[in-house]
Amino acid sequence: MKTLAERFPRPDLVKRINLMADTVGGAAELISLDPAEMIEASSRITGLSDFGESIDGDWRGRLEGLVASLEAEADLNVMGRLQVRQEILRCLQSRLFLKQKITQQPEILNEEILEPLIITGTGRSGTTITLELLGQDADSLAPIAWKAFHPTNDLGDDEVLLQLTECEQDLWLDICPQMAAIHELRSDIPDECIGVQKPSFGGMLWWVLHDVQTFPMDPEAAMKYQKVIMQVMQYEYRQKHPQKKVPHWVLKTPTYLPMLDLVFSIYPDAWIILNHRDPLKTVPSGMSTLAATRYMRSDRENSEQLLELAGNARNDMMMDVYRRRQAGELPERFIDLHFSDLMNDPVKALAAVYQQSGKTFSEQYQQAIHDYLAEKPKGKHGKHSYRPEDWGMDTETLKQQAKDYIDSYQVKLES
Repeated sequence: MKTLAERFPRPDLVKRINLMADTVGGAAELISLDPAEMIEASSRITGLSDFGESIDGDWRGRLEGLVASLEAEADLNVMGRLQVRQEILRCLQSRLFLKQKITQQPEILNEEILEPLIITGTGRSGTTITLELLGQDADSLAPIAWKAFHPTNDLGDDEVLLQLTECEQDLWLDICPQMAAIHELRSDIPDECIGVQKPSFGGMLWWVLHDVQTFPMDPEAAMKYQKVIMQVMQYEYRQKHPQKKVPHWVLKTPTYLPMLDLVFSIYPDAWIILNHRDPLKTVPSGMSTLAATRYMRSDRENSEQLLELAGNARNDMMMDVYRRRQAGELPERFIDLHFSDLMNDPVKALAAVYQQSGKTFSEQYQQAIHDYLAEKPKGKHGKHSYRPEDWGMDTETLKQQAKDYIDSYQVKLES
């Protein structure tokens, strides 16, 4: 099996920057991740001091727990520490600006988030393209990436913030050019919810990006923080468009799958769009994505550990949802969306989603889907190649592990 260095060869500049650590005794000597210092710096830069504990509780404890896990387990290289430090500083300043905004305009917290469309399913099952296409409806709201990164617009005008966000995301491609074919990163399209939740320091994205097994995640805190961000965005929309009805929200992350009870406790009238795809595609694709993401920030060769993470957990979670739906333990607000149907006829597939959720599928939205796809042909940034055997997986074993899932949801196989 190929090493990660062979799969994702680094540009020479990235190699040289990472090797700088060897001249001074390690990456930690070059770039500090001291929580107290970053907190002090964020207050000094912004002139603010209230980080918004009233929003989601003990943010500082979660930050300190995150940094402790990163230092003990993540084995970050220089580029990894640079990315983490920048992200933590941005998140801290975002918290300061957010708290200032809701203090100045407390009516924001009265905004009601009604009947959101929430996309989930196993990773690499088409959740991203579903989010992007549903976000093309002019009567929808979605957390556009630059707005999710800078929700209160305190660092400049919209164009400046869009450029800053694009720069941060482009750095990923500078470090790992192969990511362009794996997952498109743009600042002007909807962002996954784990990105919105990042400043809570309790969300899943920190685990996705780094090997931090003891990181004390706090999904409830992450969801509370995200809801306030949504309330800000919805409030600003209503201020700009006072004559229009409030659009429905479109949200997405596969990490909602194991916490649907929490999702329904916050959004009781949500519609859950459950994406399905051939596990012989999603499992190796997910392995490739997670490996590339983590290898950007660490030199650790851990393909075997990643293989354990791939395991059968995905199928188990989908089957748990199936059994609970059959038993009536979950609200009857699920819409099953198959990747094969979405790819064969996206307009028909999404029209069915709208019909089931009681939303109006307009001609303008239909045309917007066609226009978006015309600008985003498959393979636009190269082909993401992945096969089970490339990652030490046995195809027949994968089929057997996924049999109950495939049969129960009638998943169409692609191979």
